[in-house]
Amino acid sequence: METGLKGKVALVAGASRGLGRAVAEGLAAEGCALAICARGKDDLASAAAEIAERHGVEVWQRAIDLCRKKAGTGFVEQALDKFGRVDVLINNAGGPPAGGWEDFDQSDWQKAVDLTLFSALEMTRAALPFMQEKGWGRVINMTSISVKQPIAGLMLSNSIRAAVVGWAKSLADEVAAQGITVNNVLPGYIHTERVEALLEHRAKTQDITRDQALADVVKAIPLGRAGKPDEFADLVVFLASERASYITGASYLIDGGMHRGIT
Repeated sequence: METGLKGKVALVAGASRGLGRAVAEGLAAEGCALAICARGKDDLASAAAEIAERHGVEVWQRAIDLCRKKAGTGFVEQALDKFGRVDVLINNAGGPPAGGWEDFDQSDWQKAVDLTLFSALEMTRAALPFMQEKGWGRVINMTSISVKQPIAGLMLSNSIRAAVVGWAKSLADEVAAQGITVNNVLPGYIHTERVEALLEHRAKTQDITRDQALADVVKAIPLGRAGKPDEFADLVVFLASERASYITGASYLIDGGMHRGIT
């Protein structure tokens, strides 16, 4: 299927590993030049070099902490200086720490808001003017199944990721006439380092083994397994493509059927 992404520039946050890395790989495979960021300098540099070599595209990278004010803005502005354009923005900042209501104070909530919500707002605010000028753009937010079906022990994520979806739906209405789509992708259990950490947390709090924790999760997934990062990336690449030109303001689950609601 022709995606129309060859020659475009995609900005991918949190791209050194996990789902962000898989999305960067997927977009590069379609011919996108990449600007990628993450906190870990060494992992990010390795990812950039490997993606560039594997797919023959230009990959520019900067190590930044999206919790810091204006870090996302600076990243987008530097990418625009480098490439002169931005066509696809992938907002992805990992997830806040696991825990319940009693585990977090006000400063923890503020850090989670800065990481999960404000980083997406900052980067989008910086990228939108170019998209608006060209009359084409894709903003895709990597969130979680938790916005549809809260996950036990993820108080911060359950709360703040829902705010991202509310913002995205509102923004989609405002920029649709300018040729810009805004969508969300909601992963369930996709086998990444983040999911491994959540499994370890569940095992510790429930006094069970990691394998037992995984088995408990898989029981709730009709397809009977965790997802693969490249399966997730395929959906994001489609939403970034020309083929998804009539899709905006939507939130797409990719969870093996885990979500039990009908909407």
